[in-house]
Amino acid sequence: MRQVFYLPGFDPREPETYWGLFRRESRITSDRRGIRIAVSEPVRAGDGISLDWDVTGAIDGATTQVRYSLLRWDDIVRARFPRTNLRRLVEVPALWWRLWRSGYLKVFRREARRFHRVILGVHGLYLAFVVLSLALAAGLVSLAPLPGLAQTALVPLLAYAILGLVMHVTRGKPLYVAHLVDDTAFTHEHASGREQAMHRRLDPWAERIRAAEGHASEIVVIGHSSSSFLALEALDRALAQDPGFGSRGTPVTLVTIGSVIPWITLDARAERARAALSRIGAETRFGWLDIRAKWDWLSIHLRDPLSASGLTAPPPDRIGVLRVSIADLIEPEIVARRRWNLFRMHFQLLMSSRAPGAFDYAAFVAGPEPVHEAVARLGAPAKVGA
Repeated sequence: MRQVFYLPGFDPREPETYWGLFRRESRITSDRRGIRIAVSEPVRAGDGISLDWDVTGAIDGATTQVRYSLLRWDDIVRARFPRTNLRRLVEVPALWWRLWRSGYLKVFRREARRFHRVILGVHGLYLAFVVLSLALAAGLVSLAPLPGLAQTALVPLLAYAILGLVMHVTRGKPLYVAHLVDDTAFTHEHASGREQAMHRRLDPWAERIRAAEGHASEIVVIGHSSSSFLALEALDRALAQDPGFGSRGTPVTLVTIGSVIPWITLDARAERARAALSRIGAETRFGWLDIRAKWDWLSIHLRDPLSASGLTAPPPDRIGVLRVSIADLIEPEIVARRRWNLFRMHFQLLMSSRAPGAFDYAAFVAGPEPVHEAVARLGAPAKVGA
């Protein structure tokens, strides 16, 4: 049995959302590829940290059994998103001042480019919303027949109410301003150690991963988006809990999809995350496949995450790289409609592909080829599509 440990990104939605997505895309993949993929009903673990379901893949008489376990941290996200604008107005300027003074913004721009533009852009929009709210409030108050002192006191109160309405409207697509502003705050608070809830969640998750050794045919740890760095931290913790983990015959593979690892590891305060990245990057007992897409503006994909984080570059064959073309996944007319829906495009790698030979997430999880063998087959960085 293949044991998959999946870590989703910064998402407040219930974990059943991901089960529904996997089941739907598995049906599409089954129709397109002739591989039968059956997905069981999900079950929430008694300790509340996972949603688990079984996957059965069958093709040409070969059957693959998969146990799919999703780390729940939607409760941690909901505690931080959406934050109040009062917290944002205090914390956002302090964060950016710290990042600017440390030199983070310069190296982040060099390593991330388009992702840097997105993060900088949404924070610029937030600043514009604050200024616009103040201007609109001042204009409205000036029309009221009130004493000057009363008008002065009323402007920030009305501006705060206007800002709250604007942020509610832009919380979702297409701008996702509130989401990305709060995600940025989480990332850097996790880096600095100020945020402890996720650190506490990763310890029992690492124990789950470690305990699967000897019971599963292989262990696959998949981190998408913000969980690209959380997944490697979880593996690092499993290794700390048991220094012999990964050496007893059960193959262990890390898969990062839509990775944003340098987003956190370039932070001067991210000593713990950088140390985990350095150890996992050098740990040859674990395979590592990095699935990249240059069309995904919400990922960092220019080079390997160790070099991008200012650490010693790994050997050329340490990290297998799979570059996926958007044309292999969806039709050109659909790309034209979704191109600027950045979150929708960011999730495309978790969906079915239209090209028979292209990367397909459901087929990757439930297909007959062991994941560790696929990574070994890739060896040095490989390219699929453009």
